[in-house]
Order: sequence, then C-alpha cells, then structure tokens
Amino acid sequence: MQDILKLKEVLEKPQNIVITTHQKPDADALGSSLGIYNYLIKTGHKVTVITPTDYPKFLNWMKGNDQVMVFNENGNEAKAKKLVAEADLIFCLDFSNLKRINELGDAVRASKADKVLIDHHRDPEDFAEYVYHDVDSASTAQLIFKLIKLFGDKEQVDSDTADCLYAGIMTDTGSFKHPNTTQEVHEIVAELISLGANNSEVSRLIYDTNSLDRLKFLGFALSERLTVFEKEHAAYFAISMEDLKKFNSKNGDTEGLVNYALSIDGITMAALFTETEDGTKLSLRSIGDFEVNTLAGEYFKGGGHKNAAGGKVDLSLEKTVNLFEKIIKEYSKQLQKREKIEVYEQL
Repeated sequence: MQDILKLKEVLEKPQNIVITTHQKPDADALGSSLGIYNYLIKTGHKVTVITPTDYPKFLNWMKGNDQVMVFNENGNEAKAKKLVAEADLIFCLDFSNLKRINELGDAVRASKADKVLIDHHRDPEDFAEYVYHDVDSASTAQLIFKLIKLFGDKEQVDSDTADCLYAGIMTDTGSFKHPNTTQEVHEIVAELISLGANNSEVSRLIYDTNSLDRLKFLGFALSERLTVFEKEHAAYFAISMEDLKKFNSKNGDTEGLVNYALSIDGITMAALFTETEDGTKLSLRSIGDFEVNTLAGEYFKGGGHKNAAGGKVDLSLEKTVNLFEKIIKEYSKQLQKREKIEVYEQL
C-alpha cells in the first residue's frame, strides 16, 4: 500500500482513469464519482465513470452524468471491461469490497491498473494500492473534498464539482440531522458553498422532485405495507414486485422509505424488504447501540454501518419477512435499549 500523497505525484502526469462505485448508486456514490471526475478532467486526465447498475433519475442533474457508462445496460459490458483492463488507475469509491460492484469486481481485480480506494465503510478489502479510508467520515464525498485539499488543488473545485460533493454529504447525513454531522461536516459544506455549491437547489432536486406515481406509492406503502411490532420495538415494510409494478416504480422510488418506519416513536430498528426477480433486497436502520451491520452480515449476507446496513438474500419475500420476525423476537431485549441516538442515512 502506498501513501495517499504518492498518488498526487502519479497524477502530475496525464493518466487513463476509470472511476467506479457500488451497485444502485445513491447520492454519495454518484456525487463522489462525478465530483472527482470533474476534478480529474480539469487537471488533464482521461476519465470514465462506470457504474455497475443504473441509479435514480433525481441524480441526473450532476455534471458529467451524460458521460456515465452503466455496465449492465446497452451492451456496455465488453466496452467497460476493456476500459478497466487498459486503465492506469481505477478509483473505487463508496464501497469497501469488490463484491459490491457485481461482475465489474472481477474485471477490476484482474486489471493491472493501480487501484485507489476512497471509502467510509467498515472492514475494507485489501485490494488497493492507494487507500484513503475513514469510518468516522460522514460520507465519501467528504473524503473526496479533503483529498483534493490535501493535494493542494482546492482552487480546482468549481460550482459543479461543489454541487456533486455537497449532494453526497447532505444525503449521507440525512440533511445534516444525524449525529454523524460533525463540526468538520459543517466546515466542509461551508467551504463548498463558498466555492459555488447551490445548497437549496441541490436539496430541491434530490428531495422535492417526485413523480405522482412515487407519491401514490408512498401513501400505499404507509397504509398497506407497514408492519409494527411495538413490544419488540421494530417495524418493517415488505414491498412486492407486484406493488412496484402497480405504481410504475422506478429506481430510487423506495429511497428513504425505511426511515418512515424508524421515525415511529418507540422503534429501535426498521427494515425495508423489496422483492426482486432473484430474491429479496433489504435495508436496515437502527438507533442507539443496536448494530444492524452485524445482523445484516450474520443473517442476510450484507453489511454496512452500525446504524445503517443492507443486504440481499435468495429467499422469497415471505420467507425473508418470516426470518426477520423471528430475529426481532430473539433480539427483543437489545432492541429495548435506547440510551443513545445514532441514525445514519443511506449506504
């Protein structure tokens, strides 16, 4: 592993760079990727952002979005693998394990390019030559900005880059309301605003741009698909493929839904189960000292942060829900402990 400052020396010469992030990218994943993309383009490098899957349309406003290559769309697999194989550097952002980028992970591992890992999730896999990793960072976008400053290139951050990074920090702190919103977070977003980040417009584009179908789906989910276990201090949503089809749901339409369950007074842990063609995807959230990342790893082949985790299992929606109900009864005593409040937003 090389000192991260050595990377600055490498970047003194034009490089052929690929940037990738985790499947189903959220605002931190895409904001980090396009934030550093715009910086690297300005400093003379050839850069391609490749995402393993698509992402919500409410992120399409970010500068550079029109240049993003989605690996599993439009026959891009072969082209993407060629770019990865021929890259000088591969930036791996907002994920700690190559499994999080699906089939693209094998191509990244096999590439002779030096890998750069920039991330804030626990237990990073040892695959990168350059690592900038901090589990105490609220977001990967925060680390990107710190790295650019560490390189002495703050002046290269224009308003478009600042918007991308602001979006990542804003969403991973739950609009600055979660306890990971430290003094440093406020100082960094203040700097981004001074560099041209339009905080009110970024917030509007992400949080206040809904389709009518999505709002109808939200109402349906709250009234028909929410189950609460008051005694066990847990709640969950179970969303079927038929539910999603009924409301013409698009990628991102379930974003933030799990937080409605967690917001119920007395709830310590909440879950969102979403049926897929090959199993069930889940998002887990908690408050206090209850570690959902441990639970996700043990039962659902997942992981994440202490209070925000996810996973996917090859079980039906019904079997996954039954397993969860069994788990919350086993953990009932731990779920009743609510001394501290620590809520982290989307992975």
